[in-house]
Amino acid sequence: MMRLLGIETTCDETSAAVVALGPDGTRTILSNRIRSQDDAHRPFGGVVPEIAARAHVEILDTLIKDAMVEAGFGFDALDGVAAAAGPGLIGGVLVGLTTAKAIALGTGKPLLAINHLEAHALTPRLVEDVAFPYLLLLASGGHTQLVAVEDVGKYTRIGTTIDDAIGEAFDKVAKMLSLGFPGGPAVEQAARDGDPERFALPRPLFGKPEPNFSLSGLKTAVRLAAEAIQPLTERDVADLCASFQAAVVDCVIDRTRIGIRTFRREIGTPSALVIAGGVGANRAIRQALQRSATEAGLRMVVPPPKLCTDNAAMIAWAGIEKLRRGMVDGFDAAARPRWPLDEARAKPGARA
Repeated sequence: MMRLLGIETTCDETSAAVVALGPDGTRTILSNRIRSQDDAHRPFGGVVPEIAARAHVEILDTLIKDAMVEAGFGFDALDGVAAAAGPGLIGGVLVGLTTAKAIALGTGKPLLAINHLEAHALTPRLVEDVAFPYLLLLASGGHTQLVAVEDVGKYTRIGTTIDDAIGEAFDKVAKMLSLGFPGGPAVEQAARDGDPERFALPRPLFGKPEPNFSLSGLKTAVRLAAEAIQPLTERDVADLCASFQAAVVDCVIDRTRIGIRTFRREIGTPSALVIAGGVGANRAIRQALQRSATEAGLRMVVPPPKLCTDNAAMIAWAGIEKLRRGMVDGFDAAARPRWPLDEARAKPGARA
């Protein structure tokens, strides 16, 4: 039995969780406490780093205590302590990583400093048996990437966004249409009642041979369409959201198909198409990608919505994946605002 405490504080969710790996390979989430900060950031229309960091300081200790109580044992029974060490808002990252170091030092347990993106990449292996290598569509907050996951610590970026990430585009469209925060779920909700064919919006990079993404032009097209029909009615907003979401879905399908071809050409046959990150909770995108996976003869794996968004269970699981391979970190592990999964292919200045 291997049991790890995980801590996640990279953005505006504070989370603590305990995950166990049994000797027979059984994975169990013993606790996964998540505290959202949506109410604190809603008046500002987005995440305010200083407010986020302060909230992490105020509630993290309580969440850790609650997670341990729910798991049913004390710190001495842990096999390690894992915390997200980046990428993310540096104030929040420091809160979680420093707390993990203190617990690890005080209990004598190994420390695992986890790349938040790597945790998303490995989450499907927490919920299902997914063999390496697999193709990952990572769409989390400010990140949109197609990644070949070849092993723990071995990632090859196949495609990325050249401007806005999918999640950012959803949030910005929600803001321009006054749908509130968080924007992604608000746009998805409005789109359910809209006409996806009313507005002829562009599909950036559609058909291009490189599996990269571009959402900036699409976002601008939504703004211009909205300005042309001011003042907006509820119907207008619903139709704009539906047309925007349909365009994103088309782009994601096209870019992922190219990504599958690239994977097969450069690496081999993927064991699965995996979707991870908050955008993976969007039902329209999930359903469309399921069709693409079926057409390509691939199994598709998507974690449940609660494990798609930021959470500490994925951090604990990534810690287990590293610990079982002896990949332990020292107390000099640094908090990193930027931390690309595939540093060799990361562009200078990339946010990851």
